Amino acid sequence: MILVNTDYITGKELDMLGLVKGSTIQSKNVGKDILQSFKTLIGGELRSYNEMMDEARALATKRMTVEAEKLGADAVVNIRYASSAIMERAAEVIAYGTAVKFK
Repeated sequence: MILVNTDYITGKELDMLGLVKGSTIQSKNVGKDILQSFKTLIGGELRSYNEMMDEARALATKRMTVEAEKLGADAVVNIRYASSAIMERAAEVIAYGTAVKFK
């Protein structure tokens, strides 16, 4: 499965199959939340949250890919990501794009 953030794949003619998406809502355990809240007092990178968001993007991408495979897609083009806070200490990540089949 080819995944790109452009609306084309060089050298390929594409038939659009439709929108595909994948999402997840993630949070960290209370212990890590407390440790990270202390970090905000002194500043710096919140590595635990970076890891959480990396995992969330990977899972959202996987779920989008599975949806595209169910449609018989060869690729997903024009991939985008969005995230938002759902509640305190929880974030949603969504990956979406257009599933395509090669002509």
